[in-house]
Amino acid sequence: MQAAAELFYAQGMAATGIDAITARAGVARKSLYNNFSSKDELILAYIEERHREWLALYELRAATAQSPRDRVLAVFDAYIDHANAAYINGFRGCGLLNAAAELPAGVPGRVTVRKHKEQVEALLLEGLTEIMDADRAVNLAEQLAFILEGAVARAGLEGSDKRLVHARAITASLLDAA
Repeated sequence: MQAAAELFYAQGMAATGIDAITARAGVARKSLYNNFSSKDELILAYIEERHREWLALYELRAATAQSPRDRVLAVFDAYIDHANAAYINGFRGCGLLNAAAELPAGVPGRVTVRKHKEQVEALLLEGLTEIMDADRAVNLAEQLAFILEGAVARAGLEGSDKRLVHARAITASLLDAA
């Protein structure tokens, strides 16, 4: 799984063959197929694991949050942490969005990515509802989700966390104004 995750993120899922994965993992092709019935099943497992990895980053950040404002900013901090992890070819943006871009509409992997993005927005909303009234919180959560997605896309193109750090600062100023 680790070998597949590294290669899928670095090269894309379509460009990564089973032979490359087994060679990187140092296992026989049969070993891979003993654990995953198909490349599609491996791709779905990769997407689900990426979600769990990001959620763990968020939970670490949220655990030290002192306020609802800090929990909102923890979402951005988790993406900054993600951007600063070690990758074969450097940071390429959100691995989940990269994966979704390669998948046809309606397949389980895309559905999982959509649910992840909905959960990220729900985490933003959770903190915001403790700061402001529900209608304003819903609107701001959506706006912050858009800011975050734009920042992670640009950060991936630039291979740097700079856009994410800036998006976090924008969010902090919006929260302070609220």
